[in-house]
Amino acid sequence: QVQLVESGGGLVQAGGSLRLSCTASLPIAFKTYVMAWFRQAPGKEREFVAAIPWYVASSDYADSVKGRFTISRDNAKNTVFLQMNSLKPEDTAVYYCAARQGEMSRSLPYNYWGQGTQVTVSS
Repeated sequence: QVQLVESGGGLVQAGGSLRLSCTASLPIAFKTYVMAWFRQAPGKEREFVAAIPWYVASSDYADSVKGRFTISRDNAKNTVFLQMNSLKPEDTAVYYCAARQGEMSRSLPYNYWGQGTQVTVSS
């Protein structure tokens, strides 16, 4: 059964930190998937946040989070993380974990999605 389960969301003050986790159960080996985080704020479209390929050496970040967020993965635990530092009120959104095979991408379709975890940053 395919499943991506996010955790770690919550309420934090501006300038604070949160670490999101996503544990995946996928049809084939976790390490073969590109893993990514997206977010959707109320009234806005879902947007790309960060992605990491299986080989880890190269990651991609949205300009709005570069230098503040770090994506990482533990292939042995089928888990991807998003460390979020220096949080801003505009980071408030539901954060989704996603998986795809093939090339790392911001815009190509991701095949599998989690249910999302709420992150709220107060000013």
